[in-house]
Amino acid sequence: MTLHIEHVSLRAGARTLVEDLTQSIGAGEMWCIAGPNGAGKTTLIGVLAGLTKPAEGAISLNGRALASWRAADLARARSLMPQSSHDAFSATVLDTVLLNRFPYVTGWGWESAEDRAAAHAALDALGLLSFASRDVLTLSGGERQRVTLAAVLCQNTPLLLLDEPLAHLDLHHQIDCLHVLADAARKSGRTVIFSCHDLNLARRFSTHALLLDGKGGAHAGLVADVLTPERASAAFGYPLALIRDGEHEALVPSIPVART
Repeated sequence: MTLHIEHVSLRAGARTLVEDLTQSIGAGEMWCIAGPNGAGKTTLIGVLAGLTKPAEGAISLNGRALASWRAADLARARSLMPQSSHDAFSATVLDTVLLNRFPYVTGWGWESAEDRAAAHAALDALGLLSFASRDVLTLSGGERQRVTLAAVLCQNTPLLLLDEPLAHLDLHHQIDCLHVLADAARKSGRTVIFSCHDLNLARRFSTHALLLDGKGGAHAGLVADVLTPERASAAFGYPLALIRDGEHEALVPSIPVART
């Protein structure tokens, strides 16, 4: 799935978040959208998903304008993980994940064996098979976050759009989830786009990055070329340095902590 962003501008009231962004994102690529709070990460993901329109410009999937896609076809082409999920009713984890198979349900609307297999595979990938019969209302925030990601994987679309998928997760589960997403891109050729505040995890797992400064500026390209100390410092308004330990690199604050 190829996603093309053509001269897109995003605005929030009088503020310009992104100005005249043009970028192509290809199959098998894993993109991190980074930037300070209020920079437009969630707004951009909503535009890429077709939920809202940009102030200017257009989005296309596989050469076809996003605005021209039928809702049912779009639901089989891209899946969206919102920043938060709210459960109004009691339901099992399995049934909750199966909701994302709705684009494939036909006839009387009953799930097929293929739908259930997809749901079980997604739960298994995230270590949640033992949770299948649990009520979602009994889950912790981190557990519910992983169930939401499992539902997105279960939808089996070539394009995954994920808004803060690592929120509420401890480091162990953050890394597990990123491995699953990286495998989806590398082994299955799916296009993964996610927002993230942890620049070091983004540098470790992403192939590409889009860095927003919230003032209209954006840098896009290979992750090591975009998430540099210079560019990240300018975007976040805080000096960062790149440290190395053998093959490992990390962005850290360059101002020492005062000792008392």
